[in-house]
Amino acid sequence: MKNKAYLFLLIMGALVLVSAVWMMLKPSDTVDFSADIKPILNKNCITCHGGVKKSGGFSLLFEEEAFANTESGEPAIIPGNAAKSPFIQRLTESDPELRMPYKKSKLSEEEIELLTKWVDQGAKWGKHWAYTLPENVDIPEATQSAGISSDDSGGFIKNDIDHFILRTLENNDLEPSPPADLNVLARRVSMDLTGIPPDDSLFNDFITGKITYENMVDELLSRDAYGEKWASWWLDHARYADTKGYEKDLGRTMWQYRDWVIKSLNQDMPYDQFTIEQLAGDLLPDPSADQLIATAFHRNTMNNDEGGTEDEEFRVASVIDGVNTTFEVWQSTTIGCVQCHSHTYDPFKNKEYYNLMAFFNNTRDEDTSEDEPNLRFYSEEQQGEVDQIYQWISKNENKEVAKAYNNFLQYSEPIYHAHLAKNYTNGNLADTKWLALRDNGSCYLPDVYTQGADYMYLKYSSGIDGTKVTIRKDNADGEILAQIITNKTKGRDIQKFPFKKTNEKLNLYIEANNDKISPKTPTSYISWFAFLPEIKAKKNSGYAQIDDSFMKLLNTNTPTLPIIIENPDYLKRTTQVFERGNWLMKTDTVEPATPQSLNAWNDAWPKNRLGLSKWLVSKENPLTARTLVNRVWQQIYGRGIVASLEDMGSQSDPPTHPELLDWLALRFMNEHNWSIKALIKDMVMSGTYRQSSKNNAKLYNLDPENRLYARGPRIRLSAEQIRDQALAVSGLLSTKMYGPSVMPPQPDGIWQTVYNGGNWVESQGEDKYRKAVYTYLKRTSPYPSFLTFDAGSREVSTVRRTVTNTPLQALVTLNDPVYLETAYHLAKIMRQGKNVDSSIRTGYKKAVLADISDEKLGALKELYNSSLSDFQEKPKNIKEFIPFETDTDANLAALTVVANAIMNLDEFLTKS
Repeated sequence: MKNKAYLFLLIMGALVLVSAVWMMLKPSDTVDFSADIKPILNKNCITCHGGVKKSGGFSLLFEEEAFANTESGEPAIIPGNAAKSPFIQRLTESDPELRMPYKKSKLSEEEIELLTKWVDQGAKWGKHWAYTLPENVDIPEATQSAGISSDDSGGFIKNDIDHFILRTLENNDLEPSPPADLNVLARRVSMDLTGIPPDDSLFNDFITGKITYENMVDELLSRDAYGEKWASWWLDHARYADTKGYEKDLGRTMWQYRDWVIKSLNQDMPYDQFTIEQLAGDLLPDPSADQLIATAFHRNTMNNDEGGTEDEEFRVASVIDGVNTTFEVWQSTTIGCVQCHSHTYDPFKNKEYYNLMAFFNNTRDEDTSEDEPNLRFYSEEQQGEVDQIYQWISKNENKEVAKAYNNFLQYSEPIYHAHLAKNYTNGNLADTKWLALRDNGSCYLPDVYTQGADYMYLKYSSGIDGTKVTIRKDNADGEILAQIITNKTKGRDIQKFPFKKTNEKLNLYIEANNDKISPKTPTSYISWFAFLPEIKAKKNSGYAQIDDSFMKLLNTNTPTLPIIIENPDYLKRTTQVFERGNWLMKTDTVEPATPQSLNAWNDAWPKNRLGLSKWLVSKENPLTARTLVNRVWQQIYGRGIVASLEDMGSQSDPPTHPELLDWLALRFMNEHNWSIKALIKDMVMSGTYRQSSKNNAKLYNLDPENRLYARGPRIRLSAEQIRDQALAVSGLLSTKMYGPSVMPPQPDGIWQTVYNGGNWVESQGEDKYRKAVYTYLKRTSPYPSFLTFDAGSREVSTVRRTVTNTPLQALVTLNDPVYLETAYHLAKIMRQGKNVDSSIRTGYKKAVLADISDEKLGALKELYNSSLSDFQEKPKNIKEFIPFETDTDANLAALTVVANAIMNLDEFLTKS
């Protein structure tokens, strides 16, 4: 027995000894570069050692720079040997002139220990989490202790999203909130999916159990209002507006693009296709009109019509905006600073910015006053003539030539703009727009390729007859290529003149002569020159009629939309790096390419915008799906899983639920095939979404921002939702869709338009009550009530609106003519009640889909009585309060005051 005891003690002693040795010799925990090291470097080191500055020749921005030799001739970091690494040595120096960070507080002992351990472990570099592909994520299992299972219909877990949320709640000693009341949930999901409350029929069917919650969600997703609501969100990304911006801020016809967005969302166009068509619809094979319309995404950039501006400067500004917007919208990447220098915090190099710019630099738009290229919208009869011309040329010439003429009818490209002219004599570029030559005036139009054309097309206007225009090859002594007479025009005409065939690229020397006019008078104002391939089949039957029809259509005034069209090869631009971002200081020539730190380029893709769009929506791209999922989540819950919606870089907020983000991104791409509707349905079907939004002391103290989602979303409605909801509950909301933007009532004196004479002309009839998405948006003077509720001017892309809470918002909903009129019409519905109590209950239920409490009823009744007394004593106040109606009594006016108060309650202005 004693021997067994000794044996037992011997074994135990050996185990203790082995354990002690293991504890001494076991490898320490591996330091994670992205999670542990990069934040320290970004906070303390990178401003002097990366991006713009590389003090001492040492940079911590890119791996190859971090381990390269510094100005001392030796590397600062020696992987595996922290003791001999100057990078570590300088952190503990006692001399403040030598210690790093320079002239800043010493790093904490914990930070120095982490950096030391990292170097000793080999200084392994790593990618920021967002730049690595999402990997397959296992769905967490619900614990038995939670007392919840997916089979329990009354429990928290309704779909896989809830497993991720529940695990985090349990790890933080929290429990989910109980389900929201059915009426609250019905209003919440309807506002989220359609931007307006549910109609009475749908609401009652759900409340009474006639349909399930999923039935209601499916119904809402199928309604046209879905596309209108979510279009407002996307139009912020697209910086959509009805004016050009800058000083003059002239009007611009862009509404066809807005309508395309609404239709695409309602059709649930897959997000990858939605992306490709907007970035490169014109480069798709035989693009449809809709695919050309989609490219207006990047024609929403501002356009400067101010006199004296340089068109090329603002063309470049638009291209730069295109690069920055593309990466902010699709990649959650702040690429803009890379225009001037390598990114200070993220692995994007200065040259890579211009590689990206090369994708966008070859488009036909040139900051012209008429926004060319413009897609033309012909009537059905006119489109028939267009088709007939195409068919005739295809039959009698060939399809390539037919396509050139068809494209010219659709969007008048390619052309040579007048602002390209140089070396003026007795002439100038009038108002920075039109080539204006006086008598004996001349200029050059450089680098023109006429495609062997036998005619030149000229768009110009003139108030003078008999001007002789001579076009020579290269100079004043050159071969005459055309000699024409221009006469008076009615406005701007496109005319066709014979031209000598040539297949070489040349400079056109242009002279104008008219000795019958004043030496100071321009002979004409030329907008552009154009050349089309020769039609050799002129002798064929029907050519004269085709030619006449072609010229008639060219001069037909049609609705238009600015679109993107790619330059042909002979007009291809060269892209160069700008020194410190200055467009006038060009250095190295670059070709289109994507950042090396992201997914690889597939050689099968063309090196143009189409290839770039395919790169963006490749399933190898780590950012596109994450970005979209994060932003849709923010629309639903009021906060993104990564709160910094515009930035997923190393300076971004960390994701609250990283595995959920990746799981949703993978599901969005692979299972939902890029369906935004399916993604939204997943989110609103979850138990997380269906929770009550009521707060309590414990929740508020532990999670005041609801980052862990222990309660339902509770956020203020958007500017558009607040207005549309007011119109909906009052019965005024129009369901009319599409078409030109409208001008609903706004206070007088808002538009103080300079130069262009624009006026706010209030829309009449149902246009006055259309949804907010159709409201005319002037960039320098946006609709005031939207601006007050944090909508933007859309001068640049906005992926996250700043949410404020100011007294001005209450002044809008209490006094704006739209809200007074909606309150009046809600009061007319309330008046049908049997008594005051019944009227107030009716109005409250109509507005917030809930029964009013006795306390609120008492307060509103007191408001009614005091208002009634005031209107009875001072009847003149009724007309002053309700100027838009003539037949209003004191009772209805008092009910209008009550209705207005109801529509200012938190429960009306908040999604709760």
